[in-house]
Amino acid sequence: MNLEVFIKRGLVKRSSQDFSLVKSIISTSKLDIEFLNTLEISEVSARKIMTNYYDVLRSLLEAMAAIEGYKIYSHEAFTFFLKEKKEDILAEKFDRFRKIRNKINYYGKNISVNEVEENVKEIRKMIKEINKRLNKN
Repeated sequence: MNLEVFIKRGLVKRSSQDFSLVKSIISTSKLDIEFLNTLEISEVSARKIMTNYYDVLRSLLEAMAAIEGYKIYSHEAFTFFLKEKKEDILAEKFDRFRKIRNKINYYGKNISVNEVEENVKEIRKMIKEINKRLNKN
């Protein structure tokens, strides 16, 4: 599969670049990360913290897509967007986190504190890297 398949299915649409959306997403993601950093990861909070970090990551990918003139309506399509941009490692990591989030949200899977701590470290690194790229634009 590739990004073109998602475009044909209407799950990705070409649009004009939307720099005001990018600016807004960057601003709100910073606030979200600030908030998430105040939370303690525990057995009770692990699931929600994991899915919320994923949401921040996904929103920043939405900003990347907006710069390129895409509106993406499918979480899975972000993986193929990244692959098209030759961001294979970022695509693989994002897809792994997407699957973890889906198991939590749709299949009631629990996740350990240790796993969330490791995932959050990796997501934070990804967020920093994406923010660097977004701020260049």
